[in-house]
Amino acid sequence: MRTRTAFLVRGLSAAAVAALLAGCTPDAVIAPEPGESALLIPTSASASIGESGLAEIRAATARYHRVEVAIADGYKSTIECAARPGVGAMGIHYVNAALRTDAAFDPTHPEVLVYEPQKNGQLRLVAVEYFIWRANWDAAHPGTTPSLLGHDFFRSFGPAAHGLPDHYELHAWLWRHNPYGMFAQWNPNVTCP
Repeated sequence: MRTRTAFLVRGLSAAAVAALLAGCTPDAVIAPEPGESALLIPTSASASIGESGLAEIRAATARYHRVEVAIADGYKSTIECAARPGVGAMGIHYVNAALRTDAAFDPTHPEVLVYEPQKNGQLRLVAVEYFIWRANWDAAHPGTTPSLLGHDFFRSFGPAAHGLPDHYELHAWLWRHNPYGMFAQWNPNVTCP
């Protein structure tokens, strides 16, 4: 059985780490934001999903290409389109508050859906995001970090936590190619108006 060794990456933002891990050139590495100065990637606790992984998640979330369906299922818009100049964007987050109340996550029912505003006023589903309050996870799974398909969640804290309490999050860019990698935080191919 193979085990993964924990390691610490200091001085790089989560997006920069993702860019490096995706084999991007040093030009793609961005300066860290306050609160993103260290990213601990320990051995993790993973959610259960079959070998088809991303295909299962795509199939389960395909209905959300129509934002009306997401709204009917309890997702609410944060209104703001999240972007970081020179790095890329995430888009507009639609959050299902009922799904982020515990210390678990279901890969086929993401806590957050991410949409990119289009020039015609429509919204395009570009990613899903898994979100767990750190206090809840740490109490239920001490000494671990949540993981999906071998990718550890990013720990957001301080200014990087978007004004929220400390939490773990992981984007999966299922519906929009991301040159930084499938699980990077920011996507240079996504734009905000």
